[in-house]
Amino acid sequence: MPKLLVTNRAGVESEVNATAGLSVMENIRDNGFDELLALCGGCCSCATCHIHVDPASADKLGQMSEDENDLLDSSDHRDETSRLSCQLQMTDALDGLRVKIAEED
Repeated sequence: MPKLLVTNRAGVESEVNATAGLSVMENIRDNGFDELLALCGGCCSCATCHIHVDPASADKLGQMSEDENDLLDSSDHRDETSRLSCQLQMTDALDGLRVKIAEED
């Protein structure tokens, strides 16, 4: 079972047992992080699951789609590490992935 390291908006990092095959968003939400709203439920239509990925893990992630890029453009908190957690599938290869929940827009 891969581990996912999640830092909440208060700066507290928690390690959770993630389920491979679910999105990073589903794993964060299912482990009690209420501040990750994910209003669209993972349909890549709202950007309320915005996270910042540790740059050390960025090369393990797939390319960002045009839709994801466009949605992230709407965030005041976007940076070079921004991703939508609904668009990242958790796999064993992502064991130890470290993410921070982005500030709410």
